[in-house]
Amino acid sequence: MNILLLGSGGREHAMAWKLAQSPLLSRLYIAPGNAGTSTTGTNLNLSVNDFNAVKSAVLAYQIEMVVVGPEDPLVNGIHDFFLADPSIKHIPVIGPGRHAAKLEGSKDFAKEFMIRNGIPTARYQTFTRATLENGISFLQQLSPPYVLKADGLAAGKGVIICQTIDEAIIEFTEMILGSKFGNATQKVVIEEFLSGIELSVFVITDGKSYKLLPEAKDYKKIGAGDTGPNTGGMGSISPVPFADMQFMQKVEEKVIVPTMEGLIREGIDYNGFIFFGLMKVGDEPFVIEYNCRMGDPETESVIPRLKNDLVALFRAVADKTLDSTTMSIDPRTAATVMLVSKGYPGEYEKGAVITGTEMVTDSYVFHAGTAANPETGSTVTNGGRVIAVTSVGATMKEALEKSYESIGKINYKGKNFRPDIGFDLT
Repeated sequence: MNILLLGSGGREHAMAWKLAQSPLLSRLYIAPGNAGTSTTGTNLNLSVNDFNAVKSAVLAYQIEMVVVGPEDPLVNGIHDFFLADPSIKHIPVIGPGRHAAKLEGSKDFAKEFMIRNGIPTARYQTFTRATLENGISFLQQLSPPYVLKADGLAAGKGVIICQTIDEAIIEFTEMILGSKFGNATQKVVIEEFLSGIELSVFVITDGKSYKLLPEAKDYKKIGAGDTGPNTGGMGSISPVPFADMQFMQKVEEKVIVPTMEGLIREGIDYNGFIFFGLMKVGDEPFVIEYNCRMGDPETESVIPRLKNDLVALFRAVADKTLDSTTMSIDPRTAATVMLVSKGYPGEYEKGAVITGTEMVTDSYVFHAGTAANPETGSTVTNGGRVIAVTSVGATMKEALEKSYESIGKINYKGKNFRPDIGFDLT
């Protein structure tokens, strides 16, 4: 089977690495990919949001399945684009259609879905430029801290938590009137703050049934001790020690099953991954957000624990035979630490030469923001998050020690990373 994987991050390199292990795979193409994915398949230089270019590649390379990594093309309707074109509508796309992807593409849509289907979530209201004053009044009814969310996509950075009412009013006004996150803040969701600990839970679904994937915990803040601004993710741990069997049973009963039943009842055809961003409040799960794809950097710690053939899993999704699949998960712990560029998540430089990855033997090196220098052939930095280093161990401590030891072998100008991934799980 020839497969086209869309995306260019660490998530896509981890998926490409896993897909390439399957005997069912004939050829793997990644668009646009990165320096790491080029070792597992063939990179194609095209934009994930240029659907006509994707179609041309699908026809030219006799692609038999398209796997969508990032959220943008899903929210923009790539699945619908395929279904509407007679020449490619028979090719399965792993990822939901535009309407289903609104679970991630619109925080307001997601919250309304949760309320309709009795899924536990924080109290909230949604506001626009026209209802700015009402939003300020709602903020004044809440107790600190205050949670502000861009309604639309903001590359994982559209959530602001304010400690004071004055700060909240300033940020809320800037989001709506100043378009702090562009079009994503045409609407802003104000949420009641939930005190607890976060985790990410994932399922893969064919629209009728689902299979639970390993859960993970990611670390969004740039600084040690969860300080500083949000990033796209600085590391992840899987499994999550506090997500025991009893808690995960509650997650299935109170979150996953009602979500699946709600999608079916409301006629929302969904295939692919569903990411549940959860907060454990006491012993109860609350949904913070949905995503319509796998998380990054969670994928880098989840995929190495998955023993199933990923091509076979995706084929079961496409054929709607997922209910007959048996999941096989490595019980050991995977620990991922992200190497980033100096200055990230603010301004940062690109083009720094990366060395030492070939010296890593006890860890997986998943490229994210990397590229090959066309003149020298060397691998260089090409993004804020550069490389995810993942290790597997019998314990979290062992896995983390391996990852940090491997990080010491990789070098580039401005290398930065969190030294305390997993600090709150010990």
